[in-house]
Amino acid sequence: MQIQINIDKNVTGSEELILSSTSLILDELGRFSQHITRVEVHISDENGVKNGVNDKRCLVEARLAGMKPIAVIDSANTHEQAVFGAIDKLLASLEKITGRFKNY
Repeated sequence: MQIQINIDKNVTGSEELILSSTSLILDELGRFSQHITRVEVHISDENGVKNGVNDKRCLVEARLAGMKPIAVIDSANTHEQAVFGAIDKLLASLEKITGRFKNY
């Protein structure tokens, strides 16, 4: 499973964010590694340097072998919360899809 993380130019502390996001992805999505070929993460700050509520955004796209990609988006007050929220949504989708595999 390849992991590609793209970070907006307005995001600060990007090196720590990359390491923590990669670790979280490996921990949470590891059990689906036989189905996932690549995970792309896009982290951005919708307001740039201005402060705002839920302006940190994370889009996570999982590419599954032989299937269309699954993409989820989450917005939060911090980038870490947005990444965690998006991965949580992705987990729910993956559990639903892989549950269908077991029924066949």
